[in-house]
Amino acid sequence: MYYPNNIEEKCYEEQHIERVLLEIKAHFHDYFDAFIQSAGGTTLSEQQINMIAEKFGSEGTVKTSKKNTANVLKSLIAEGIEKFEKDRKSYIDLLDEEWLEEYKDNPAGFKTKLRSACPIIRVTLNSKAKELDKYRYEFGISNPNELLAVCQNLSNFANSYAEECEEFDYDSISKLNELEFEELDTEDYSVFGVIGGGIKSHFLYKLHPAFFPYRSKEAIWALWYLTDKKTFECEEGSQFLMINVEKSLTNQNYFYPYELFGFYAYQIYLLLKKEADKNNVHIPTEYRYVLVDQFFAFIAKKHEEDIKFTSSSSEDKLYSWM
Repeated sequence: MYYPNNIEEKCYEEQHIERVLLEIKAHFHDYFDAFIQSAGGTTLSEQQINMIAEKFGSEGTVKTSKKNTANVLKSLIAEGIEKFEKDRKSYIDLLDEEWLEEYKDNPAGFKTKLRSACPIIRVTLNSKAKELDKYRYEFGISNPNELLAVCQNLSNFANSYAEECEEFDYDSISKLNELEFEELDTEDYSVFGVIGGGIKSHFLYKLHPAFFPYRSKEAIWALWYLTDKKTFECEEGSQFLMINVEKSLTNQNYFYPYELFGFYAYQIYLLLKKEADKNNVHIPTEYRYVLVDQFFAFIAKKHEEDIKFTSSSSEDKLYSWM
């Protein structure tokens, strides 16, 4: 069984990263065109798309054709932000630094609050799906002090990082180390079995979507397809997958480092921004990664049947939340 705590060192090498980026760029436009033509993969009718566009200030009739890329993009961005904001306040309130400090003498109370007030954890715990029993067990035995400490660390990092980013041109980052996400892959930012890469990144994303992409299972699958399923000579196969040799099953790599994911997501943002600029569409910087998340979700949805065929649904559902 292959369950890495890390990925191969070569995946951090500049030459390897450049090869991955070249492959992503080679396939980006095909997916972007499909993203626009299908209005992000939604099942909305042309009339519904026009209504959304009109609601958010787009003029004229929107038709899902190449010459109307601008209007479709505007609609997708507006729709994405509206959906993103629906439960965001719950995360902002839960991860408020001063509020977290008040639980310093009552970590058990914080764990109870996390169970009831955190949307992604509440939904997981309340699910009747059998495959989530392990998550429920791990949450039940988790140390309240550790949960509180990790949430404080995530909140402090997110807010400090966002404040620092306001002082320089974020869109000028060109190297992995310039993103400065390495610290987030340390044990100070995770609780085994409860707050892993998925939930951790979801917290960061909900606090500051301008600077932290959501490392969802759809996003990791999307990167696999964007790189044309290539391994780039990694000994264990694609860095975006986990292979269960005994059961002949493949899952998205739910241990994939946030540092590397963040850099590739950032590069996807730059590609999307270039297309938006070309069509005179503004991507609000305060919601920089909302459109990226939509794009990743679209790619995964496009390959939904293939993913179902190659992956273990039980394991994938379990670890996608971690």
